[in-house]
Amino acid sequence: MQPLFSLNQFLWGGPILLLLLGIHLYHTCKLGFIQRKIFQGIRLSLGVSEGTGFSRFGSLTTTLAATLGTGNIVGVSTAVYLGGPGAVFWCWLTGLFGMATPYAETYLCAKFRYEDQKGNLLSGPMYLLKNLLNKRKLAFLYSIALCLSAFFIGCTTQSNAITENCSQIFGVAPWASAIVTTFVVGFILIQGKNWIEKFSMAIVPSMAIFFFGGCALYLILHWHYVIPALVSIGKGAFGIQQFSGGMAGFTLGRAVRYGVARGLFTNEAGLGTAGLVAGHASEEQPEKQALISMSASFWDTVVLCAITGLVLVAYQLEYPSEWLLYSAGSLSAAAFSKLPFFGDEILTVAIVSFAMATLVGWSFFGMQGFQFLFHEKGKLIYLALYLVMIFVGGILPLSVVWELTDFINLFLLIPAVFMLIGARKYLSHP
Repeated sequence: MQPLFSLNQFLWGGPILLLLLGIHLYHTCKLGFIQRKIFQGIRLSLGVSEGTGFSRFGSLTTTLAATLGTGNIVGVSTAVYLGGPGAVFWCWLTGLFGMATPYAETYLCAKFRYEDQKGNLLSGPMYLLKNLLNKRKLAFLYSIALCLSAFFIGCTTQSNAITENCSQIFGVAPWASAIVTTFVVGFILIQGKNWIEKFSMAIVPSMAIFFFGGCALYLILHWHYVIPALVSIGKGAFGIQQFSGGMAGFTLGRAVRYGVARGLFTNEAGLGTAGLVAGHASEEQPEKQALISMSASFWDTVVLCAITGLVLVAYQLEYPSEWLLYSAGSLSAAAFSKLPFFGDEILTVAIVSFAMATLVGWSFFGMQGFQFLFHEKGKLIYLALYLVMIFVGGILPLSVVWELTDFINLFLLIPAVFMLIGARKYLSHP
């Protein structure tokens, strides 16, 4: 794993960060700081559209199901553990400016939708690369990466979080949790796209409110550490704070590297995946669908990742001697254990629910890539492989899972960014 770690360290320590920053800032400027229309997007997501496909709210929750996963809990925990408090700021900033990029992705995918011979909608970056920009090789690269991402990002990180937390809190063997998870997800996927949407609409809003409530309760009970935590995040973001009590060694570079990487993982801005849902939505006006999809990044990173990071830094300041006693993936559990009642249970239910939603949502993403490569052939083979990877991910070490995730993200990022640049003249905003 050392060569992979070194490669990720180099790429995410400079070139990719600059690329992402440039893309986010470019779309923020080109679209006239489209982030200011976030409340319009939220209102639209609660409305009704007349076309066939994912409903407005269904497209939002299905997008969130794939992105609002363990990245908001375990991912932020990993960022703070490896990058220090300042990583929270860079994760949040990635989400704020990154909202413009999903707008652009989803606008293009909603505007340029194609139909196959059976009348089924075909949409996503791979179709724009092939049909609009005439870049077949990049389209195939993106589709292959999408399948791999489904197997690793969509499967392994989520199932690993489920098995680790069930093992710690309930004493369930990882292999047993992995088998149950595989069975439940498999049952939902066999039912088809409608079940994916209904499952997302049912679980995403309730679990987001549930987890947000747990974080809010922690901050209320530990209110005297909230302001110091905000100060620590601000200073750590620019490498001007000296840490003690087991928190030494954090630098500006580490804060940026892990904050941005985890921010990208959780909202997937720049990867083009939000367009996979938008292109199958019932909303026929691409501007409106783009605003709806943009609100997913707002809820995901700007709200939930921020409050998760604030809880972790507050815990870090209050209990510095405990910090190095836990692994990166266990810090959220350590913080929630300080709640006076059901802290472990609240976090475990949230992680399992988010992870299950992501497993279901990412199955749809991966299927789009698989269908581009093989059309309708081998659909059952894809589902079988997806379920196998759920089980495999449940028993892999967490460090291996996250390094593979960072690496595979690169192969989605490059074609998706090329699509955004190549199709920029077609962008419009309300």
